[in-house]
Amino acid sequence: MSFASKWQKKDQSPGFADRLRGSVRTPVPLKSQIEEANRQIRLLIAQLDGTVNRIKQRDSTIFKNVVSSIAKHDSQHAAVYANELAEVRKMGKMVTQAQLAMEQISLRLGTITDLGEIASTLAPAVSVIRGMKDSLRMALPEADKEISEISGLLSNVLIDASTTGGISLNFDAANEDAQKVLEEAAVVAEQRMNESFPQIPAGVFAQEESGDLTA
Repeated sequence: MSFASKWQKKDQSPGFADRLRGSVRTPVPLKSQIEEANRQIRLLIAQLDGTVNRIKQRDSTIFKNVVSSIAKHDSQHAAVYANELAEVRKMGKMVTQAQLAMEQISLRLGTITDLGEIASTLAPAVSVIRGMKDSLRMALPEADKEISEISGLLSNVLIDASTTGGISLNFDAANEDAQKVLEEAAVVAEQRMNESFPQIPAGVFAQEESGDLTA
């Protein structure tokens, strides 16, 4: 089968899901595999969005505890809640960064229209997913299977592109592009955190040691 036909050949019986799992050895068109990977990425983004919303709710509750402890001049509990709040926000930033990075990958996958764009688009996407895998698993342990499937689908397309279509892969360029995606996502995630979450009252952490809280 030519590489062009592997890219565009219409999906036929047996079932699409069965062929993706490899239970039937009918070649799956590369375009269909990319579309399936993008569909799973969109579902993952929706899950991450739900996680972000839960983190915001948790943050709001803890922040109120910080404020309440300060009002009561309870430095010990204020510091404990403030430390807990800092950890929640660290998780919030990590999840937001993952969500933004996945959104960027999804946008890129949606722009692939021919074989020539596979290497330049998919190689960085695979690198991003691999780079975010631990963070994604920490934020969404229940989505571990889906994350592996997404990575596997895109990797398989890359392998087919390089072996069947003669497309060369520049892993250094792919890793550099992936790093840019992650860095940009980190910057935007930091901005969103600053805009969406109220600042922890200054001096709360230091007051844990001194026990002095005179708000």
